[in-house]
Amino acid sequence: MTETAQPLARYSAYARRGDFVFLSGIIAVDPGAGKVIRGYEDLPAGVADRIGRTGEFSVDAKDGPIIAQSWYVLDRVRATIEDAGGTMGDVFKLVQYFRNLDHFPRYNIVRRMFFPDTPPVSTVVEVSAMMPSPDILIEVEATAWIKP
Repeated sequence: MTETAQPLARYSAYARRGDFVFLSGIIAVDPGAGKVIRGYEDLPAGVADRIGRTGEFSVDAKDGPIIAQSWYVLDRVRATIEDAGGTMGDVFKLVQYFRNLDHFPRYNIVRRMFFPDTPPVSTVVEVSAMMPSPDILIEVEATAWIKP
């Protein structure tokens, strides 16, 4: 699995303009494997227990998809920002698109893992659909300022 965000069509994963880095929206898809992240079982070994898997089927079936997708997307943001020469501390703006705003509290718990100190400024929007599949629950785009 490639860590940096990979475009699903003809666009760039990110563009650097001076000290600013703009990331395209990132969703929970591994294009190399042709796989949508649908739950804890689709994450690398050890991650699910770290981010909240309870082992209780009814809880994990309900919360797992949004928590797993949140972690996957934010981890791709991290890897892509690092590829551009920065760190998550350089990210100052997030735009988060949700299929269901009720998912925001669980996403926010995961987001704290990636931004434990000062969170970036943030916009949250609910949308009716996302490409390429109805299984996509969240998309995040990020902007960073990386010191030269």
